[in-house]
Amino acid sequence: MRSQEDNEVDLEGAKLLKSRDKEIRSSSKLLKLRNQALFSGLAYCVSSCSMILVNKFVLSSYDFNAGISLMLYQNLISVIIVSMLSFLGVISTEPLTWRLIKVWLPVNFIFVGMLITSMFSLKYINVAMVTVLKNVTNVITAIGEMYLFKKDHDSRVWAALFLMIISAIFGGITDLSFHAVGYAWQILNCFLTASYSLTLRRVMDTAKQATKSGSLNEFSMVLLNNTLSLPLGIILVFVFKEVDYLSTT
Repeated sequence: MRSQEDNEVDLEGAKLLKSRDKEIRSSSKLLKLRNQALFSGLAYCVSSCSMILVNKFVLSSYDFNAGISLMLYQNLISVIIVSMLSFLGVISTEPLTWRLIKVWLPVNFIFVGMLITSMFSLKYINVAMVTVLKNVTNVITAIGEMYLFKKDHDSRVWAALFLMIISAIFGGITDLSFHAVGYAWQILNCFLTASYSLTLRRVMDTAKQATKSGSLNEFSMVLLNNTLSLPLGIILVFVFKEVDYLSTT
């Protein structure tokens, strides 16, 4: 009788140990995911801020008047880096098939316009005001989601968006270095950035169906966007006569 009770106690103890092990594993996985998310967020902030500061320094301090060429150079570097990492097996990317390219072209046109308008606005507006005005993108995106995807936002979201608009208005009023051309380019950039997000959401399901694996990760989107932007960027370099500027600079 005692041996049977001991066996039951041992079984209960084993179950408790297993449940504790599962809890420890799940907590460690959750902590790992949180650390990865924190690291990814910090890396994005550092790279994004660095890119804005470098572009601002090149375009303003050096009075560089070939923003499209600068965009083309950066996109080419991105294609080379992602292609090398994919070739080495560090990351996985989807092959660029003609079917996928046809689906992605509308997204890419907006992507290129978004980058070009950002370059043009940075030449005339300081980095702080560019950051403040970018908040307008969130307002346009929220309105677009409401009309295109029938997504409702609660009062707290609209309150936050209202504060963003107020900050952009007061920032523009108090901007001592106000430049109408720069503000026009930045407002256009806000609309294009919001359009990029909304179009990406609409096209994503169709794009996934055009891939071999049925999915489209971030690296594949980076490779797709930057690769398709190269021929369009080359055309725009000639249209805006940046080749003549570069040859005489």
